[in-house]
Amino acid sequence: MNCKYGAAITGTGSFVPEKIMTNFDLEKIVDTSDEWIVTRTGISQRRIADENTATSDIATVAAAQAMEDAGVDAKDIDLILVATVTPDMAFPSTACVVQKNLQAVNAAAYDLGAGCSGFIYGLATANSFIASGMYKNILVIGAETLSKIINWEDRNTCVLFGDGAGAAVVSRCEPSEGILSVKIGSNGTFDRLITQPAGGSRMPVNCEVIQQKLNTIHMEGSEVFKLAIRTMASVSEQVLGDAGLKVDDMKLVIPHQANKRIIDGIFNRLKVTSEQSYLNLDKYGNTSAASIPLALDEAAKNGVLNKGDNILLVAFGSGLTWGATTVKWVK
Repeated sequence: MNCKYGAAITGTGSFVPEKIMTNFDLEKIVDTSDEWIVTRTGISQRRIADENTATSDIATVAAAQAMEDAGVDAKDIDLILVATVTPDMAFPSTACVVQKNLQAVNAAAYDLGAGCSGFIYGLATANSFIASGMYKNILVIGAETLSKIINWEDRNTCVLFGDGAGAAVVSRCEPSEGILSVKIGSNGTFDRLITQPAGGSRMPVNCEVIQQKLNTIHMEGSEVFKLAIRTMASVSEQVLGDAGLKVDDMKLVIPHQANKRIIDGIFNRLKVTSEQSYLNLDKYGNTSAASIPLALDEAAKNGVLNKGDNILLVAFGSGLTWGATTVKWVK
């Protein structure tokens, strides 16, 4: 495809709720232990939003930070994409609420439902809009309040997830800069592996559904584990090849922060070194669509990234969905 423009990440931002829930806190409410959780997941703590905080609230803070970092005014934003599986409500979209909060009066806005791959799907969408010449500045946000849909009696899922938001401003640049390659994919035949069964048109919420906790996260962990490693390694190799790059050319590899053993499996296959990896899973747990932008913003603010560095972002999520992108850092 002949692209008129390139699309670069020109600013990042993030936000996590103040409340910290440690593994020792979880020991008090479910049959688990700090050792069990750390050994199997690599997670030590996670952030939990209070009852008055919605996904749009934390998304707005992260987005405002990203705009400030990019030096872009709200009126210059053409499109707002919010990747989330925990929207404020079924409709209107969380993105429209964020648009209102930011007073981004010239922006179109909609949500993306691609699970943990949502931020990569958002970058792919932004890249296409900008490359076509249709838009100049797009806000891509990954934001989740997963604590609100967790079954706190299920030790296999409640230990994994946390709340948070990350955002990036994606803007026009030269075609040879910014996003160098991107690929997204899905396989709906595995839709049952990570799901929130109730709450939609298939199974509306009622008293019986709530009693059975079908309005919470359900996951087949062992099957997800094997598919995640294989798929994320494969899509990473594809985008590296598309960009004419190798793993050795990457300054940083930021995977979806789901599970340390999954990440280790991917890195072993790709031969990613410890110096190239960036993880904050231990502090925040699995924040779904927010995990990659949270880590990206943290890496940028910690001075890990410099102008001209190549980075690889890769994710896997409910759907099943997956995606990866190679990016040349322009800041």
